[in-house]
Amino acid sequence: MAKKTPEINSSSTADIAFLLLCYFLMTTTMGSQTGLSRRLPPMPDQNQKVEDQKVNRRNIVVVRINAQDRLFAGSEPMDVTQLKDKMKEFLSNPADDPELPEKTEIDIEGYGKCLVSKGVISLQNDRGTSYQAYIAVQNELVKAVNELRDEWSMSTYGKKYSRLTEEQQEIVRKAVPQNISEAEPKEEKKK
Repeated sequence: MAKKTPEINSSSTADIAFLLLCYFLMTTTMGSQTGLSRRLPPMPDQNQKVEDQKVNRRNIVVVRINAQDRLFAGSEPMDVTQLKDKMKEFLSNPADDPELPEKTEIDIEGYGKCLVSKGVISLQNDRGTSYQAYIAVQNELVKAVNELRDEWSMSTYGKKYSRLTEEQQEIVRKAVPQNISEAEPKEEKKK
């Protein structure tokens, strides 16, 4: 007569596996992809009248990326590595060039009177533009503004923008605004 081997009681194994699965699902984090960090302007008041604002042509530079990923700032073609310096010159207008943006004097709370550029960068791309080219241009535009903020905060506070207090950073953001406008992507006409 063969000796019967005792079986392992497996009735609670499924319960244990389910509890382990729940534990790992609740404690692990899933990687999430983030997009471009942009702060949208606040919603206008519903009672506010819509006004057409005229913007002086010298205050706007159009940065275009075509379907072949060629970059144009104004009317001149350029490489993406040149874009940051071109935009810094455009926004700061160090020599008060009449072709570059005008500056207006504003009173910044906590700082006083300050000359602020009215420059706006208008970014336009084609629907055929590659995502890589679009992101590279976005990075260069933001880098130009960040470097201008660092320069302004170094000359005013003696510290880089990232090392300032929240109140000081707010003053720098008002003195060196990030005015980047994005137009709807356009479809390139084929001839």
